[in-house]
Amino acid sequence: MKQLVALLNAGVHAELEVKARALLDRHPNSGIVWQLLSIALARQTKDPLQALQMAAQWLPEDAGVHNNLGNAFGRLGRLDDAMANYRHALVLSPAFAEAHNNLGHALLDLRQPDAAAASFRRAIELRAGYAEAHDNLGSALLELGHPGEAVASFRRAVEIEPQFCEAHNNLGNALMELGSIEGALASYRRALEVNPQFAEAHNNLGNALRGLGHLDDAEASYRRALAINPRFAEAYRNLGIALRLQGRTAAAQESCRRALELKPQSAATYAVLAESSADQGDFAEAGITRLRKMTPADEAWLAQARRIVGRGLPPRQEIALRYAIGKYFDDVQDFEQAFINFRRANELTKLRRAPYDGQQLTKIVDLLIRAYDAGWVIRSRPHPVESRRPIFVVGMLRSGTSLAEQILASHPAVFGAGELTFWSSAFASYQRSALSAEASDVILPGMAADYLRLLQRLSGAALHVVDKMPTNFPFLGLIHAALPNARIIHLQRNPADTCLSIYFQHFESTVSYANDLEDLAHYYTEYLRVMGHWRSTLPGHVILDVPYEGLVDHQEAWSRRMLEFVGLPWDPSCLNFHKTNRTVITASKWQVRQAITRASVERWRNYADFLGPLRRLIDLVD
Repeated sequence: MKQLVALLNAGVHAELEVKARALLDRHPNSGIVWQLLSIALARQTKDPLQALQMAAQWLPEDAGVHNNLGNAFGRLGRLDDAMANYRHALVLSPAFAEAHNNLGHALLDLRQPDAAAASFRRAIELRAGYAEAHDNLGSALLELGHPGEAVASFRRAVEIEPQFCEAHNNLGNALMELGSIEGALASYRRALEVNPQFAEAHNNLGNALRGLGHLDDAEASYRRALAINPRFAEAYRNLGIALRLQGRTAAAQESCRRALELKPQSAATYAVLAESSADQGDFAEAGITRLRKMTPADEAWLAQARRIVGRGLPPRQEIALRYAIGKYFDDVQDFEQAFINFRRANELTKLRRAPYDGQQLTKIVDLLIRAYDAGWVIRSRPHPVESRRPIFVVGMLRSGTSLAEQILASHPAVFGAGELTFWSSAFASYQRSALSAEASDVILPGMAADYLRLLQRLSGAALHVVDKMPTNFPFLGLIHAALPNARIIHLQRNPADTCLSIYFQHFESTVSYANDLEDLAHYYTEYLRVMGHWRSTLPGHVILDVPYEGLVDHQEAWSRRMLEFVGLPWDPSCLNFHKTNRTVITASKWQVRQAITRASVERWRNYADFLGPLRRLIDLVD
């Protein structure tokens, strides 16, 4: 026994295995020797299950042995057996933190995140500095749809153990779900500082870079992940998405095909295929990626997608595929089945997100209207920044803001910067500073200068820069006060079309009102209140209202009007906006690469039987 312990402490596991087996030939009932043999086998990446079963037989009161046996069953995917052993270990030792943590792991694998979270919390109660349990709790909270709480758990894990690369990676995932892409980037990069060979972190870093439109860098990250793990199906799928966004369709298709070879039942890859092309003939211009309309010829795709959801999926995986199935039925004009699948996707999403608080939003809008009145606008401009460079495009999500930006960015004097998050942070900072003339004197010029520096970094020498963050509309008073010569283009679309388009869209980050028709109707009415306030408060020459339907029906007339509004001469390239070679990564990434059609105008009529609370919105906007 002393020899065996010495070999264990020295890390000589192969010799430990030989000596333990020899001793067991003479003493087959020695639970301790069986336990030492199991450790020797595990350290050599051999299967320790039989040795652990024998150890548990001869050491029935040893909680550690049962916990380790649970781990062995877990590695084999025998989760029920694993849980039985963890629970037996906890009967023997109720304060066994590792067993609580491991039980939580098994419960999470069995798609019981509530019970898993309870186990992880118990482990943390028993050992407050248990970094792995904090990390696992974060994973359970993320699965339950509480990304904010998950962030706190992951942050605690890396505070306890700064070199915990998996927790840094998971923190990045939670921040991505909250829409904090810059924060996610930092977390993924920190994970890779700790472990440069962490393939999953390279893949996730690629996702964050893709979300910012840095497609070349995203591609490089995916390829690094695949160099480390050539059988990484998710990295092949994500590489395919990045390649398709670059217009490299053949390479994109090959990458998605490889992903399916490695994971034939992947819900996420089948969801991507709903937007992919069956062959090169689906693309009208070389290098221009178009949204593929599915047809009854795609029944094989539908059958496989239904088989995948039918076997039972974790909500996060089912959501993406349900949206894709909804798209299939919408494309083939089976609108009842389309709505059924979109509704299922949204109901699953609601289970994973905090509920929408309409009363709180109404109070916020009331405060906004009272605080940022016409008097405040006048008082807040003692030293305005005169730049005419920024052009803001705002409106509801899915109202045509990407189309307007693409038209403007096709002009040689305009750079399209995409969706910049600057003003949401600036507004929060200004609110904290207090609404006062003194604050405006100091803060607003500084904000304007910071914003203009950001535009300079992004766009170089471009005369104008478009910031197409639709949700800047609540901040228009602050924007005008800081940059009174900036022009604001407000896209308006039929409310029912807008809300249905949001309801049918899979948003990767949280959009609190997007998954319930009543919530959508309420949010839309509050948006109208805000925009009505700005029209009555800001100078009339600052905002141009552009009807989406008018832009579709009379593209040249409205394109000329937008250019005239921002002080630019006409350029015919704006008519061929879909040929402009620039990165678009928003939900409208495919539509802006197509010539304008009326396919999305009055789309709501196809779903008239399902509108519910959206009906009261139809006549709100002329």
